Amino acid sequence: MKAILINGSPHAKGCTYTALRTVADELEKAGVEAEIIHVGHKDIRGCIGCGKCAELGRCVFDDDMVNEVARKFEVADAMIVGSPVYYAGASGTLTAFLNRLFYSTPFPKRMKVGAAVASARRAGTTVTLDQLNRYFQICEMPVASSRYWNEVHGNTAEQVVQDEEGMQVMRVLGRNVAFLVRAIRAERERNGLPEQEPVRIGTNFIR
Repeated sequence: MKAILINGSPHAKGCTYTALRTVADELEKAGVEAEIIHVGHKDIRGCIGCGKCAELGRCVFDDDMVNEVARKFEVADAMIVGSPVYYAGASGTLTAFLNRLFYSTPFPKRMKVGAAVASARRAGTTVTLDQLNRYFQICEMPVASSRYWNEVHGNTAEQVVQDEEGMQVMRVLGRNVAFLVRAIRAERERNGLPEQEPVRIGTNFIR
């Protein structure tokens, strides 16, 4: 069992990392391998809607980490995405990364566990969590929660550690993700995944 944790902050060991590291520690205690992947410092372009991924099975741009992480995502049981709050939203680099990662990957993501983590000095966390959770919700990925919104507060990594409630939320989140991963795997082995309709219906609002 494996989880990948995506650090969307430009700071490798800052506030967002501190939250993700706490989640990762709990995952590893529960027997789930956890890998933190730092993407927030990369020069990642946004999706241009070229459609080449449908032919190639990967993003046409291979100059950053999108295709590399895609290979890890395909075999992972869970993905936890962390972002600092920029103007009440996720970082632009992380948004560009996730847009391309989710759009260009052809493998099914259904029943992989998803979770979002937001880090802020003060406000904007719940809006950011809503933005990040949408990537999971459109792909049939169960979204893991904690005993409060998955957020931490502080202006430095040291201050985040002092956010006792936030740290507890991260610990509970890690344990909940591990539980869901184990439960889904056990049910899949017994009865398989839920029945999937063979054709995806897509409609437009005009004829």
